[in-house]
Amino acid sequence: MAQAESVKYGRVAQALHWLTAITVLVAFIYGLGGPEHRVYASSRDFDRQLHETLGMCVLVLTLFRLVWRIYDAPPAPEKMSPILHRVSQTVQVLLYVLLFAVPLTAIVGAWLEGHPVAFIGGFQILPLVAPQHAMGVTVSEIHTWLGDAIMWLAGFHAMAALFHHFYLKDRVLMAMLPGKPL
Repeated sequence: MAQAESVKYGRVAQALHWLTAITVLVAFIYGLGGPEHRVYASSRDFDRQLHETLGMCVLVLTLFRLVWRIYDAPPAPEKMSPILHRVSQTVQVLLYVLLFAVPLTAIVGAWLEGHPVAFIGGFQILPLVAPQHAMGVTVSEIHTWLGDAIMWLAGFHAMAALFHHFYLKDRVLMAMLPGKPL
């Protein structure tokens, strides 16, 4: 394991962070929302497949991020008040929970509604559970709420990074930006 003496995240950690952020944003933009007949309309196949492909990428990237973190320790934390430190840790944990929960609720919701998870290129993962349509609709609604929640929380996360940079004038934001070491 790398030592946490650095003040910047490594290049792989930075790449995974920004790739995940961009993928979540694009998946959100291509989220279809609305009733099942609209989401699964054949005219929406490409958008749904793109959304589901991006969602699966988010899940895989998040798994890889957690594994990578075992081998590449994060930089030493900035000195901040105990409350800011606690809020920072809470937001980070909530983001990771949502990075798993959003794609997993999409998968489970689709399967419970009797739909495969379909990807760009025609690959599908057929339902691995017996259809329970009403429950699937509920899980799909939860997926939508969690998708909104991750965008709000990510926005708060970004605003906090800007607050650190411009108001507290510390290295929190710079630690995740590519470039020369601080």
